[in-house]
Amino acid sequence: MHRITLIFILFLLIPDIYIYFVYIVQKTKSKWLRCAYGLPTLLLTAGYVYFMFLTGDNAMSNHTQAIGRLAIAIMLFVFPKTVFMLCSLTGVLAHCVIRRCPRSPFTVIGLVLGAVSFFNILYGTFAGITRFEVKETEFHSADIPEGFDGYRIVQLSDIHIGSWQGNPEAIKLLVEMVNAQNPDLIVFTGDLVNQQSHEIDGFQDILSQLHAPDGVYSILGNHDYGTYYRWKSRKAEIANLDYLIRQQKAMGWKLLNNEHDILYHKGDSIALIGVENDGEPPFSQFADLSHAMEGTEGMFQILLSHNPTHWRREVLPASGIPLMLAGHTHAMQGILFGHSLAELIYPEWRGMYHEGNRALYVNIGIGYVGLPFRFGAWPEITVLTLRK
Repeated sequence: MHRITLIFILFLLIPDIYIYFVYIVQKTKSKWLRCAYGLPTLLLTAGYVYFMFLTGDNAMSNHTQAIGRLAIAIMLFVFPKTVFMLCSLTGVLAHCVIRRCPRSPFTVIGLVLGAVSFFNILYGTFAGITRFEVKETEFHSADIPEGFDGYRIVQLSDIHIGSWQGNPEAIKLLVEMVNAQNPDLIVFTGDLVNQQSHEIDGFQDILSQLHAPDGVYSILGNHDYGTYYRWKSRKAEIANLDYLIRQQKAMGWKLLNNEHDILYHKGDSIALIGVENDGEPPFSQFADLSHAMEGTEGMFQILLSHNPTHWRREVLPASGIPLMLAGHTHAMQGILFGHSLAELIYPEWRGMYHEGNRALYVNIGIGYVGLPFRFGAWPEITVLTLRK
């Protein structure tokens, strides 16, 4: 938390200090106007300190909506100012190298780009988070049984239902869009909640309306275990996970915890395998892939595993599973010109990846954590069709 606070202060103050001394001081002599310029930063800092340090444990869980709005307010100030500062600095450096090079064009460019980033943040906040996008993709393999040629699977991931409190209409729309795809099977690849399983209260009836002939299957993601919440006891933590498992069962979802199920379609069968979360440290590693696969030898197998890094760490070297479906990355909730900060962490962060005749599909999720914001990384409903 202290490291995050330091980074926060640096990103908030550095552009402010630069703009203040380079522009504000030169443009106005009024002390009141100079003080007014720094007031938003002071208020944002005060809000951050209040929520993070003065509201007790589990601030992110107890004040999810308020902290999310505060984070967006900070972004609205930090990103445009940073963009403007970088453009202005470029102009200053260019003028130092080439004396005849004017600085004003760089200032204008900075103002324009700053304004663009400001309105992009607004769009990502108010429209981007509910811009549900259906993505069609196919997986081709000669090993797919004849009866499953053309079989349609809808994949959802990372709903993070705690972030949708007060907005059940969005989840109703999601369910309607999924059912409209007429899938044969629906799978959910983890992170149903943010921190506590009771976040799902009030949404069970909506999510239970997801429908496919072969059912709705799910697995656990790193957030589902409740490890980001400070529990009063280990017993309370266990009860939290137990409640989530029971609620999924009550919704008609079948949770695969290091186990599998056999799906039958048009006289043929395939194995659907699900493992518990298995991420790179510090994320939990609870998967037991060998146990989950027992009894599926010789069958076409589809694996549900929340974290895409599991694919290269274990699935490729230790199994012959041809297709894995994952989530987790969110594409960092932002994609610009086809790129995302997620690339810095995850070799496979969105879409379909192939290794020989084997593949991984990474769904970038429905919900959000922390920031109620998505831009470019629109909430994804994947429709995956098996082709022989």
